[in-house]
Amino acid sequence: MARLIAVVLSIQLAGPIPVQSAPDTPTQVKEFNFVFLHGVGSHAGSLQLLGDCLMAQLPAYILDYEQANPGTKVRVDTLQRYYPNDVDIDTWANNIADSIEKHFPNKKNLILIGHSMGGKAALYAVAKNVGGLADKVVLVVTINSPIKRLQDYYFTGGGSASDYFQARWSILNRGAYDSVAYYDSSRDAWWVGTKKHWLAFISAEPAPLSEQCNFAGVDPLPRDMDDGIIPISAQYSDRADVIYYGEHGHSDVAEKDEVAEFIASQILRYIFGGRIECSIFVRGGSFEHKADWLLGTDHWVDIAGEVLADNGTVQHKNESYTKWQEWEDVVGEATPGSGRSSYRVSRVSFPLFSGIKEFRWLNPDDPGDSRLYLRTRAAPRSLVRVEWSIYQQGVLPAGVKRDHYEVKIVAGTPLTAIRSVLWETDNPSDLRIQIYSEAQSPFRWFKAEWKVYFKGSRLRRVIDEIPPETLLGTGGGG
Repeated sequence: MARLIAVVLSIQLAGPIPVQSAPDTPTQVKEFNFVFLHGVGSHAGSLQLLGDCLMAQLPAYILDYEQANPGTKVRVDTLQRYYPNDVDIDTWANNIADSIEKHFPNKKNLILIGHSMGGKAALYAVAKNVGGLADKVVLVVTINSPIKRLQDYYFTGGGSASDYFQARWSILNRGAYDSVAYYDSSRDAWWVGTKKHWLAFISAEPAPLSEQCNFAGVDPLPRDMDDGIIPISAQYSDRADVIYYGEHGHSDVAEKDEVAEFIASQILRYIFGGRIECSIFVRGGSFEHKADWLLGTDHWVDIAGEVLADNGTVQHKNESYTKWQEWEDVVGEATPGSGRSSYRVSRVSFPLFSGIKEFRWLNPDDPGDSRLYLRTRAAPRSLVRVEWSIYQQGVLPAGVKRDHYEVKIVAGTPLTAIRSVLWETDNPSDLRIQIYSEAQSPFRWFKAEWKVYFKGSRLRRVIDEIPPETLLGTGGGG
């Protein structure tokens, strides 16, 4: 195993100096310890900004906790080191365990904070109990980590994830890229999320082909919303407490104060018992489009996130032998306050001898009226049949806000794209999104999936799970 290059930062914080008490007064001490873990192509300083933000915010949390729990003191220590950044996940995990054993001997109640591959290796190390870490760790925090294997995602030009990483970082590869590309950490993550705690921070560009997170002018993952390296859907899995922190790039936590400060505050709230707003899946679906035979590019705008309110079929038969016949129908129900969204109308009878003459909202100026007006016609002795569907907005309950959306192409030919995704309205309770897509003719096609999430308030208090140690004769010191 490659020897670790020591770049150690160890900071010990104590609470405010207390009033001296009797020499034999027992003091309850709760200690937890941060271990920072960088990713591929990075170094110990990559998480310095986040560490500084944590240390700056921590004293206030400690003070509040100690005042609310008289006789209990809080101790915190941190470890921040450099690890060989080109090794496979098993070697990486063993390096972490060896470092903790050497530089954090006898430390427990560890909180592993890993960015990218550092988070992936942390989940692996704890789930596999590498170096006995399963008994020492209480919480794993991952930040833009490749939880799911990236070989399942489409990279520009159809190349492999491993090839892309090799080209991007141009460093030796002793297994790191293959671990990111081919190893799925979902089972490790499930174990940690079930037996311990797992807090996952995720981010991505606003649409699959947004230029926000491109590398050297190229979008590495043209079919997915990504952070420039990792698709958003790969950054978490089941059993995670997921916090979406916005449209940010893969390494913004190391470079932007506002990102580091936000993530630091959420970690501390998670530990000390403040409420956090997690991303909760609420609705999803799929749609397909196929270009026609004419040369050029076909464009579509889809509204996703609606709720099917009503659907049915209208059918009429013209019994006349000599005359065409027309019918008028009103379908659906008027539901006050329902918030209608859109409708779909399609003819399924033989087109040469029947048709739809008109279809529209029955009362276009009344958004509470979800009824449709249909006017159809059929030739003598012919049948007209029309299928219809009515969709409502599906607004979240009062006080509940949307969080983020995810859209990706899951199948299809080249020369198809999702160019833009936008919320349908500014209403934070409206889950609908507009999806702008295209495909070049002739006959190129794609299938896309979409998901929308809302903000769900959760309360975690990891410090309550840390057993206190009793110190005698300390005079109440920390």
